[in-house]
Amino acid sequence: MVRFNENNEIIKDEDYRAILVGLQMGKDISYSMEELAGLAQAAGVTVLGQMVQSLEKPNSATLIGKGKVEELADMCANMEADTVIFNDELSGMQLRNLEEGLAVRVIDRTILILDIFASRATSREGKLQVELAQLQYRLPRLTGFGKSLSRLGGGIGTRGPGEKKLETDRRHVSGRMDDIKKELTRIKNTRSVQRTQREKAEIPVVALVGYTNSGKSALMNRLLTMSEKEDKSVTEQDMLFATLDTQQRSIRLDNNCEFILIDTVGFVSKLPHSLVDAFKATLEEVTYADLLLHVVDASYENYDFHIEVTDRVIDEIGAGGKEKVMVYNKIDLIQEPPVDATGHDSVLISAKYGQHIDELLSKIREKLFSSRVRAKLLIPYDRGDISSYLCEKSTVYSMDYGENGTLFDAELSQTDYNRLKKYDTV
Repeated sequence: MVRFNENNEIIKDEDYRAILVGLQMGKDISYSMEELAGLAQAAGVTVLGQMVQSLEKPNSATLIGKGKVEELADMCANMEADTVIFNDELSGMQLRNLEEGLAVRVIDRTILILDIFASRATSREGKLQVELAQLQYRLPRLTGFGKSLSRLGGGIGTRGPGEKKLETDRRHVSGRMDDIKKELTRIKNTRSVQRTQREKAEIPVVALVGYTNSGKSALMNRLLTMSEKEDKSVTEQDMLFATLDTQQRSIRLDNNCEFILIDTVGFVSKLPHSLVDAFKATLEEVTYADLLLHVVDASYENYDFHIEVTDRVIDEIGAGGKEKVMVYNKIDLIQEPPVDATGHDSVLISAKYGQHIDELLSKIREKLFSSRVRAKLLIPYDRGDISSYLCEKSTVYSMDYGENGTLFDAELSQTDYNRLKKYDTV
């Protein structure tokens, strides 16, 4: 991580040393704390230790209570920590009180996730969406932020919009949010035009959804390799939120069936509502998809929890009723195969090694192209354009050259058949 001076110049590298803090109210939060550690590491933070406080309800002033704050302050001093990361979202007052009591930087899970997103966004749309989410989070907390906002941009929680000065007022923030929303609307309208063109061409859309680091990008790259499009591969890393921006690629199967594959942002528990709202324009592509591939990390012991979180977000964006195939990935890392209890079609694969990808493709063909029509069409020699179209867009089983034209035994879409049925020999 880096820090910037007032001229936005890098002044030095900076390592962050943090203690993680969680509030447990009856339900075990060990998994959530483990995930928080993964998020911290994804942000380049060195995790020194953690503290879990058990309470019946959150303390309104400090979340964890005055006595625990004093204990945490001693822990920070002894371990030389410069940051404390809370597993729960903090109010502006709680942020201020905690920073005064701990004398170190204090951030919460939401700020951490937003920071990761800000560092990974590469497209113009992605950067705008992250900035909007950050501003939505900060607006009600402007009076509560201490060091987490007064520090110059570049550190945890200060990426993206670059809240450079504490005196930034609500009117300025609100105005910037309005500008971002207008620009995102323009981008959304452009995407709508592209979507209309796809629909006219009758190219179906398949969306990859799932928990972060479940292997969606790896699966996209595997399918691109099988389509001989390795040059179109996407970023693929074994880490949380390795990719952020939505990616779209055309996949052509060996029977000339073509579909658009969309790789969406991964989900995580306690995903900030501001982030879901900001990314709804991008996630809207999922609601228009003809098929969802719900990718699950089968090597993770509590993969049912990942499924639950993903389904919740899919429902929230209005895509809960979509046709779905459960794709249990990383079977190369497990001894016993997972048991699917979702009621959807499922397949076990290893995107990394290509195991059972053919079975997955068969599922995709079945879901997307089962309505295709097989027919024998006699195409006159003076309609070479139709012959070329059939060779490119349909599955051709045989071609025979006769006296009156070329006889195609082909499988084609219902729309293409309706347009060409006058050439049907039956």
